[in-house]
Amino acid sequence: MAAIKFGTDGWRGVIGADYTFDNVAKVAQAYADYLNSQGAKRVVVGHDTRFLAARFAERAAQVLAANGLEVLLSKSYVPSPVLSFAVKHLQADGGVMITASHNPPEYLGFKIKGSYGGAAVPALIAEVEKKLGTEAKPFDPSRHKIERFDVRKPYYDHLMSLLDIEALRGYEGVLYHDSMGGAGGGWISGFAKHAGLKLEVRGIHEVPDPMFYGVNPEPIPANQFTVMTVLKAEEGTTFAAVTDGDADRIGAVLAGGANFNSHQIFAVLLKHLVQRRGLSGRVVKTFSVSRVVELLAKKLGVELLTTPIGFKYITDEMLKGGVLIGGEESGGIGVDIHLPERDGIFNALLLLEAVVKSGKGLGEQFAEIEAEVGFKHSYDRLDLHLPSMDHIRAVVEKVSSPQPIAGQKVVGTDTLDGVKWLFEDGSWLLFRASGTEPVLRVYCEAQSEQAVKSILAEAKRLVEA
Repeated sequence: MAAIKFGTDGWRGVIGADYTFDNVAKVAQAYADYLNSQGAKRVVVGHDTRFLAARFAERAAQVLAANGLEVLLSKSYVPSPVLSFAVKHLQADGGVMITASHNPPEYLGFKIKGSYGGAAVPALIAEVEKKLGTEAKPFDPSRHKIERFDVRKPYYDHLMSLLDIEALRGYEGVLYHDSMGGAGGGWISGFAKHAGLKLEVRGIHEVPDPMFYGVNPEPIPANQFTVMTVLKAEEGTTFAAVTDGDADRIGAVLAGGANFNSHQIFAVLLKHLVQRRGLSGRVVKTFSVSRVVELLAKKLGVELLTTPIGFKYITDEMLKGGVLIGGEESGGIGVDIHLPERDGIFNALLLLEAVVKSGKGLGEQFAEIEAEVGFKHSYDRLDLHLPSMDHIRAVVEKVSSPQPIAGQKVVGTDTLDGVKWLFEDGSWLLFRASGTEPVLRVYCEAQSEQAVKSILAEAKRLVEA
């Protein structure tokens, strides 16, 4: 059972190695035991477009059904946020999403959703982990039933109730959507048709591909060559929304081909919700999110809270109430009027609404924010693959004692999640072990692109040493 360990968002493993049908059945049994201990009746199960994902979802559904639960299994692949919506819409007591999100193609995962329609909070995960070890109950198709569900129309109707549909119906421009071969393919274009928009949605990589067209399905520049090339020919306010493998995370590419990262998206959405929508509430950001969000929240007069990395911590805060928006560096952003959950599809449409109602492109909107808060944002991240978790722990221990780097003087450290070096001008460098794979993530925000490159280059040399 040592191979089964929940990370920042569920359990993930390499298909055929630790991620096997037997192990999926054991995790499903542990979750079934938890649900039955809570008096649960109904659970929904969905999956993404990865290799054998549908088969693994069916196996999880069989185990849950064998434990006396009413099980609803998606008719086809679905985005994670749609599965979360289904939990609430179908009045289920919980949910399972078979996905490895943004991880490489050889991975699959097991995400648990709470009855509130969002990522399982740490306390729930801890209870499920305690129950790991019991053999799965056998499934008898003559006694145990599994029903199929499709919530596409109710989900679209729900989004229509949240967005300024009249403003969007008046927009006759183009929106690109790169779903990276993942579960988001066709969902934005489907919404546009459902809502009667004049908007032209141009899909990229819409056909599902378990290999994600040769890249990891994470919306960062290293994986966005195609969409960045396509957008080079565009002008004006046109942009591309990029969703990850299960469409809960979002990235964007601007006309001209420039990347628009998750920090910038978070800031634009925050300002849009407060100043154009007139909404209020707490802002929750994870440890690796830009200082721009922190400074903007202060400028707008809204409370800000910083959590460890992992959307489950944001979900925890959303369930307490009073949260307007919460987000993480990896592109997961949740808006409380929708679900206590990340949703790349909804966020793409909300970004479009910000463009339509402001008459300004995303880049122009963010430049205005930089001017307002007095901080110029540049950012990048390195994912350093090390031989083992022992190597990663050794590096983290070493960087706990900071030193000057790339001409920057360290004036403080923060160890909320990993080790963050704080520099005099507000820039920072963070070393943190991935919660799902043997990777050391090194994050940096500074006030120029050159400064970021220099700091990360020296940080990499430090790690390699």
